[in-house]
Amino acid sequence: MAGPQCCSNPPDLSASSGGGREEHIGGLRSYVSGSADSKIAVLLVSDVFGYEAPKLRKLADKVAGFGFYAVVPDFLQGDYVEWGVTPIEEWLKKHGPDQAFEHAKPIIDALKSKGITKVGAVGFCWGAKVVVELAKYAYINSAVLCHPSFVTKEDIEGIVVFSASFVVTTINSYGDQYIFLHAWYYLSLLWMSFSI
Repeated sequence: MAGPQCCSNPPDLSASSGGGREEHIGGLRSYVSGSADSKIAVLLVSDVFGYEAPKLRKLADKVAGFGFYAVVPDFLQGDYVEWGVTPIEEWLKKHGPDQAFEHAKPIIDALKSKGITKVGAVGFCWGAKVVVELAKYAYINSAVLCHPSFVTKEDIEGIVVFSASFVVTTINSYGDQYIFLHAWYYLSLLWMSFSI
């Protein structure tokens, strides 16, 4: 898992943040942004703090601004980590990336039933492992991993779609993390637009 600095300054969650809207897709609440007429969707898979993180939603809005249909599913179903309060080992038993991987399949199917022809995914920390699993079995067309946790060498070797990974060794505050994520986001979009 990422170092303690990644979780030392968690976001203030807000279900009303962002310029998109909430919908149920594939059985899960999801924040969506962009035109439903787009043929390319990008799943943004959150870290342990969940899909209500305002900066994650802002990233989704920016993804949508490039013409993609951005979807941020609530894979954690409202049970987000409260750093310093939630026992992380117990929480991980209830929220393994393998469970989110299974929840992602009906979301992807639902998107394809609406006319989406290609799906890319960006995973942050805990969410990167979910994206790796989707990439290993070609449920998505491209994958971006941002400061991945729980990802092994064998996972990387098993990926069968275009992928990129961005890692930072030290994050001093959530503000710095946002700057890094912003940079990764732009690099990811540039890379993803060529590989999907």
